[in-house]
Amino acid sequence: MSDIVLLSGSPSEQSRSEKVLDYLDRLVVEEGLSTTKISVRNVSPEDLFYARFDSEAIEEITETIQQAKGIIVASPVYKASYSGILKALIDLLPQDVLKDTPVLPIMSGGSKSHLLAIEYALKPLLATLKGQNLKGVYLLDDQIDKSRPSHPITDIDCEQRLKKQLVYFLQIIQKQVPLML
Repeated sequence: MSDIVLLSGSPSEQSRSEKVLDYLDRLVVEEGLSTTKISVRNVSPEDLFYARFDSEAIEEITETIQQAKGIIVASPVYKASYSGILKALIDLLPQDVLKDTPVLPIMSGGSKSHLLAIEYALKPLLATLKGQNLKGVYLLDDQIDKSRPSHPITDIDCEQRLKKQLVYFLQIIQKQVPLML
């Protein structure tokens, strides 16, 4: 079981949202927490296309997510929303897969005109899975330098916002008290 699951909704390994997710992964590990990264790229296209809810891979993803203390979800903006392949994966997960789990949504896009995609697309989707959405962070593509994998954020204000949200996310996770039934 990992403390944090990082869910990448990008079909491209070299996407900016992927680089931001990798950066957050390193910061989380530096704080002493364990991580597991799930990428839509690694899910069988047949499982996604044919909606194989009962495939072994989908069951493993479900279990990994359900056991996590928190989830960070990152997606590029496509047509004013999250990636379609992320939605295809999420459609295969149980309706309450994120029940009472803190979720940090991250999106990246080419312009400020897509800023509300995180509020009107990604966060409502995560809320339907019963996740506890945090504020989240939207980053512009020009604030991310893919050639600097260890430190991809180029805008100081953006990096501060991202780190502030990560700190808040980790504080919530560390305050969780397991229920005894």
